[in-house]
Amino acid sequence: MKLDVDVLKYLYKDDFRVLTAVELGMRNHEIVPTELIDRIARLKHGGTYKVLKNLLKHKLLHHDSSKYDGFRLTYLGYDFLAIKTMVNKGVFVAVGRQIGVGKESDIFEVAREDGTVLAMKLHRLGRVSFRAVKSKRDYLRHRSSYNWLYLSRLAALKEFAFMKALETHGFPVPNAVEHNRHCVVMSLVQGYPLVQVKQLQNPETVFETIIGLVVRLAERGLIHCDFNEFNIMIDDDEKITMIDFPQMVSVSHRNAQMYFDRDVECIFKFFRKRFNLSFEESLDDMDGSDEGRDGAGKPCFSAIERSAGFLDRELAASGFSRKDEEDIQRFIEGKAESDTNSDSEEVDLVEDLNEAGTIDGSYSSDLLEQNEGYESQWKEKSCEARESSGSEKEDANDNEEDNEEATENEAELVKSLNKQRRRAVAAVRKGHKTTGGRNSYKDKGGRSSHNSKIQKQLSSW
Repeated sequence: MKLDVDVLKYLYKDDFRVLTAVELGMRNHEIVPTELIDRIARLKHGGTYKVLKNLLKHKLLHHDSSKYDGFRLTYLGYDFLAIKTMVNKGVFVAVGRQIGVGKESDIFEVAREDGTVLAMKLHRLGRVSFRAVKSKRDYLRHRSSYNWLYLSRLAALKEFAFMKALETHGFPVPNAVEHNRHCVVMSLVQGYPLVQVKQLQNPETVFETIIGLVVRLAERGLIHCDFNEFNIMIDDDEKITMIDFPQMVSVSHRNAQMYFDRDVECIFKFFRKRFNLSFEESLDDMDGSDEGRDGAGKPCFSAIERSAGFLDRELAASGFSRKDEEDIQRFIEGKAESDTNSDSEEVDLVEDLNEAGTIDGSYSSDLLEQNEGYESQWKEKSCEARESSGSEKEDANDNEEDNEEATENEAELVKSLNKQRRRAVAAVRKGHKTTGGRNSYKDKGGRSSHNSKIQKQLSSW
């Protein structure tokens, strides 16, 4: 769908209010009911329905009445919400021509009030060319439900975070300016995609610079995962700039070596075909050292030392979870403890019941104390039983009496435990009256009640 910003001239405050209402409703509705949109927007005199008709005409909403009457946002309507927010913040004042189209994004030129030209990237996940996002990317993490607008917002947020961090650590990336929803505004790179370049003055130097960036990223704990000629910008002075970061993963990812080798292979294959570069000779001429490289001169993932920092932990990159962070900290501080503690599990269970409102706090504490008392009694009885079994060799008659006493004590203990369990169930069900079944017999003064009265009178005589 083509972005026509001229439509913004014909949109008013109520139009954006209704668009925002639809966006809020899509948090838990695939198709937002019309009544819900009206309640959220709160426009007077039925104004919501007039606005919906206008937005539908400009294709900012999609109408669906298959199951019930409702609307959902289109990517064009989501674009207008993001652009309106950026304009209100003063990030830019004008939108220019489209300068790039990808499988999951569109890129436009935007201009600031002082005339500075920036680049605006609009993520559009869900295109026919790239719909396997849920299986290929980890934007959702633990979430199960999603829509394409939500995935696009997560991709923009992730790219903005990576761009900021890489710029801080001295990597050649665009300057991240601002982001909102699925929109990321960055500085405009003055150059060309490497795939469009047919000739270089120093192909060996450019090749070494690009391979060095792959290794530097790995030393910082990151892998680009899409490092190829389409995502590398080069200017007239042969200066390299990296772009496109939503798919980056950590070196702790289970497929990290495969992604690293694939990025390296893409660079080697491109320079071999495009510039007829002989890698063995060029590498020997450059530094003459083969440290960290295999027989073909390619960097080895296993030989890379992570001594420069941990950006994957800083940005929570894919493959590095919060549990990994806790385990590392526990190992460093030397405070690793066993997780097989039955007492702590029991306390956690009672705390969960308290939070859920199943039992009150006073009863839960009593339950723990009584449970501890029963455990101590059980241990004492078991010790007595063991002592009685040990004296079996000395005196068989005494052993039989001890066994009888042990069985009696065990029976009493089982009864007390069953009693305790019934008390816990009764406490859980406290306040709920038990009602009879639907088919239970209810005497409402019928023949049986009349016969019982006669029998009482005869007995009194």
